[in-house]
Amino acid sequence: MFEELKAKFILNFITGDRWMSLLRGLAVTLKITFFAVILGFVLGFSVAIVRDVYENTKKLKVLNFLCNVYLTVIRGTPVVVQLLIIYFVIFSSMKIDKSIAAVLAFGINSGAYQAEIFRSGINSVPKGQMEAGRSLGFSYRQTMVNIIMPQAIKNVLPTLGNEFIVLMKETSVAGYIALEDLTKAGDIIRSRTYSAMMPFLAVALLYLIMVMFFSHLLKMFERRLAGSGRG
Repeated sequence: MFEELKAKFILNFITGDRWMSLLRGLAVTLKITFFAVILGFVLGFSVAIVRDVYENTKKLKVLNFLCNVYLTVIRGTPVVVQLLIIYFVIFSSMKIDKSIAAVLAFGINSGAYQAEIFRSGINSVPKGQMEAGRSLGFSYRQTMVNIIMPQAIKNVLPTLGNEFIVLMKETSVAGYIALEDLTKAGDIIRSRTYSAMMPFLAVALLYLIMVMFFSHLLKMFERRLAGSGRG
């Protein structure tokens, strides 16, 4: 049995340097996740601000309507369908890099969820903070920038870290557009060796290691935030 496992290991990872495919796929997964989170941050923050401005001042009515449509559509449809629409429909007549299409799809999807995270952070700040800022002569914008948002962002940073971890796992469907991410790399090895167990176990192990690593960093960050809050 040991010899059989050894032979399969050599076949799946050593022969033809197939383990390099997993490393390249891992790099693609991390790259997509990183840039998608940044895009999602920008979109989510912008949507949250527009909705909060509308709720408090009744301004930006059209933008608020568009934001609600965006949230409803994106949160109501699967991310893999959004990925396929962006790559095969929206950019069907253009030659676009698959990584860019993936970043757009996952970033737009993440933005919808980050928007609600930011809104919860804003709502977690006591209403009296806004009233105190206005009583000091600050405008609504100045109060948001100087008083509300610093507290709101600090409150939601741990949740944003969890969103990063969730998004990293969601990128495993990027293979639907033939993008050679980590999961697709494992499937390519399987197609060449006709052995599914080892490549997919390796993919699962790499995802598990990444999740455990980033979860550990997130816990350390949360402890530091808690410590600074007590100070």
